[in-house]
Amino acid sequence: MSIYTEFKDKMPAYLLEEVKKKVPDNISDKRLKAILERIADEYKKTKVEPGECVGIVAAESIGEPGTQMTLNTFHFAGVAEMNVTMGLPRIIEILDAKKTLSSPMTEIFIKKSVANEKNVREYAIRIVERTLESAIDSIEINITGQRIDLQLKSDKLKDYGLTKGQIIKLLTKNLKGVTVKEKDDIITVSLKTKENLINDLYTYKEKIKGMYISGVKGLKQVLPVRKDDEYMILASGLNLREILELDFVDSERTRSNDIYEIKEVLGIEAARQAIINEVFKVIEAQGLNVDIRHIKLVADTMCQTGEIKGITRFGVVNQKASVLARASFETPIKHVIEASLLGERDELTSVVENVMINQPIPVGTGLPGLITKVK
Repeated sequence: MSIYTEFKDKMPAYLLEEVKKKVPDNISDKRLKAILERIADEYKKTKVEPGECVGIVAAESIGEPGTQMTLNTFHFAGVAEMNVTMGLPRIIEILDAKKTLSSPMTEIFIKKSVANEKNVREYAIRIVERTLESAIDSIEINITGQRIDLQLKSDKLKDYGLTKGQIIKLLTKNLKGVTVKEKDDIITVSLKTKENLINDLYTYKEKIKGMYISGVKGLKQVLPVRKDDEYMILASGLNLREILELDFVDSERTRSNDIYEIKEVLGIEAARQAIINEVFKVIEAQGLNVDIRHIKLVADTMCQTGEIKGITRFGVVNQKASVLARASFETPIKHVIEASLLGERDELTSVVENVMINQPIPVGTGLPGLITKVK
């Protein structure tokens, strides 16, 4: 084990762990040392040179293919295989850290021990969100009797594993100021008040139709699919917390495309990984090539405070220490006035502020300063 200790400071711990797993137990010390030296040398080559402007390189590396993506929209017009609408709008959605998504999706992986075609179909039926409307045969407003009459589909209730008694309990619990009774297969919801009668009846009718009765809230549509010899469910909608609690769900691989939900349920590090995965997935789907380290840098910048901040004037730009850098993005007068009122000092340590005042920028050869002793 002493050989591993020798290389502890030359490479990250996870690389050493990887080597321990991969090399045979009976390897000679000489061969192990040679392997570790080679890995340490390769690791050293991957490090960034001091003064390398990684931010600008990352911005250019993601920005240029992003532009190509927009152009490709016209290039592939009419070709069904190219789902270009996912391209740039999706990347903007992630990097701007938008809270409302245009197409929220959850990929639900099934545990391998129970994954087969029959089970996956049953699970899909079980988790889709259902409202009372899907189990109603007829619903009528009786203005003279000041009530709503509804008849339920008994076959649907049986499919959902519900009884009329449970539906009556739900109606009583969720609707205030009404009495609920059943007579001759018809459930009647009568109003207790006598004011604004017609308006109230119509409001209650819509409430009854939209009442949640079974499944996972938020999953409006589900589709069981087979992908690379395994079964999974694609769901339109979000509710990661409830999905992960289901007994048949493989919680280690199930994921949603909403980074805020992932942060809420699994923490900021999972959200950072989700940003990397989602951006990389879009870029890969477009057939473009961007080094993952550029995407990782962006994800780190967005998550470094423990909260998700978009690459916008309200997010990342707002956190910059430099007044001039903040002013260079948008609303310059506001930033300059605020900084002067607070008595802020700009140390001119980054690129933008030095460009603005026409000084050499502190990257590359502009980084080291020369000090001479004067006699």
